Amino acid sequence: MAKLCFLAFVVLSCAFASVVLAAPTFTVVGKVYCDTCRLGFETNVTQYMEGAKVNLECRHFERGQIEHTVEGVTDNSGAYSLQLADNHENEICEVVLVESAIKDCAEIKPGRDRARVMLSNDIGIPANIRYANSLGFFKDVPLDVCKDVVKMYVLDDDE
Repeated sequence: MAKLCFLAFVVLSCAFASVVLAAPTFTVVGKVYCDTCRLGFETNVTQYMEGAKVNLECRHFERGQIEHTVEGVTDNSGAYSLQLADNHENEICEVVLVESAIKDCAEIKPGRDRARVMLSNDIGIPANIRYANSLGFFKDVPLDVCKDVVKMYVLDDDE
C-alpha cells in the first residue's frame, strides 16, 4: 500500500510539474520617458512619465498578424510591468508606445517607440523576467538647459 501511495504521489508530482513547466509566465519590465532635449536617448534632464500607455504585442513571425496583446500603464517612476503566459518562440514580441500622459511630450519617433523582447524559455535566459529598452516620447520644444546637455555630451558640431 505504501508503494502504491508513493507511486501515485510521484505521478501526480510529475503531472503538476509538467503543467507548471509547460506554461511559464513572463514578466516584461521597462520605462517610458519624455525626451526633453529631443536627442533620442535618456539624459540627466529626462523626465520619466507616469500614466503613459504601452502595449506588449506578439505577432506570428510568418503570418505577421498580432496573436497576443497586453496593455499597461506606467507608474509614478515611469515603469511598467506586463505579464504574458506561455512560450512565444514563434512570435516577435515588442513593447510599443501607445499614448503619452504629457500633452506637450507626445510625439512618437521610429526607433524610440518600441522594444523587442524574447519570450521563450529556449533562449538561454533562466529567469522569466525580461527587461525592455526604455521608450521615449519627444517633447515639442526642447528645454532651455538642453544646450548645456548637448555640450556635456559633446554632440554639437563646433568641436
